[in-house]
Amino acid sequence: MTPSARIQAVIEILQGLNHTDQPVDRYLRDWARAHRFAGSKDRASIGERIFAIERHRASFAWRMQSENPRMLAIASLLNENFDEAALENIFSGEKYAPPKLSEDERALVIVPPKETPPLYVQGEFPEFLQGELAGRFGENLLPEMAALAERAPVDLRVNTLKATREDVLQQLREQGYGANPARYSPLGIRIPPGEGSAALSKSEAFENGLFEFQDESAQIASLLCDAKPGMRVLDLAAGAGGKSLALAAAMNNEGEVEARDIRAAALEQLAKRASRAGASIIRTTETAGPFDLVLVDAPCSGSGTWRRQPELKWRLTQARLAQFTRTQDELLARAAVLVRPGGRLVYATCSVLPCENERRIAAFLGTHPRFSVLPAAGLWRDITSQPAPPGMGEFFAASPYLTGTDGFFTAVLALQDG
Repeated sequence: MTPSARIQAVIEILQGLNHTDQPVDRYLRDWARAHRFAGSKDRASIGERIFAIERHRASFAWRMQSENPRMLAIASLLNENFDEAALENIFSGEKYAPPKLSEDERALVIVPPKETPPLYVQGEFPEFLQGELAGRFGENLLPEMAALAERAPVDLRVNTLKATREDVLQQLREQGYGANPARYSPLGIRIPPGEGSAALSKSEAFENGLFEFQDESAQIASLLCDAKPGMRVLDLAAGAGGKSLALAAAMNNEGEVEARDIRAAALEQLAKRASRAGASIIRTTETAGPFDLVLVDAPCSGSGTWRRQPELKWRLTQARLAQFTRTQDELLARAAVLVRPGGRLVYATCSVLPCENERRIAAFLGTHPRFSVLPAAGLWRDITSQPAPPGMGEFFAASPYLTGTDGFFTAVLALQDG
């Protein structure tokens, strides 16, 4: 493909993404299958530009005064220091190339906005979230948002049912990966972005269940559950079961992990993952409580994962966020009656927004006075004998700038015994 044809493809893909909730990476995969003429370099170039636009949509739209896909594509080229002449070559109107620049487009290219961009543009986030994010991060708002716009590393959780971290590190290094121990999780391995990590999912070590893909912040949340052999554990919103697998390993396959989710397909995926991991205590058949531990890994905005799925921030609306908080309250209320006296309820989200995190816990405690917060920092020291990571105090509140992980929140609550 010519450079012009690649840009035209970018514009068409952006138009398609405006009409779907499909994740960008899956949409790009499906596009590539339907456009076999696009070579590997073409696909890589197109994909990188699409992700760059999603990461910087606010500033690109502000630069060109429009979120039109064509305008966003132009802004992405301007961001790479393309001048008017270079843009004219790309937007030539020839076969497979985008139509020529209009006079209005040319004027915007030549004369950029003179005023200072508003805060939400500088931070690359939806304007309606400014209050939430400023309340969460304060003076670190822009550094945190910059970190959330970077490419994320690949984090792995070693499956201790089958391997040690040292063994997996050695295997990965022998295969040429720049693998290193995670900074905080004793089970974690980190691989820098762009090191051929896609091949990891086809590797022998993965197929043999030696590791799972899981961000370090989620590994920390799983460890804070403090699941022990012999427990009855409920993962109430399990999804595809990443934390169910981590809990089963922590329990050394002794006890019971019940995984529930309204999505049957996700539970089917969990069954396959559990088989590969050798996690024999995971069940998806619903049984009666009570449970020693109930984990609510609640559906949320996904704001903590914007490094990996930048499109999520532009798809989030006030109405959708309000629905998430209602669902979170409902799940906490359901979980409360399933915890045995003396047991624990762990609430987690992959969000950095206080309305989904601290305020949900405050609302829950206001209606469930028999529950109390177990400070995460003390639990971490007891569980790992290590100092608490940054962001860990009463709760665990991770973020890329602070902890170098995805954004994540975890609260551990204890139910009064008797």
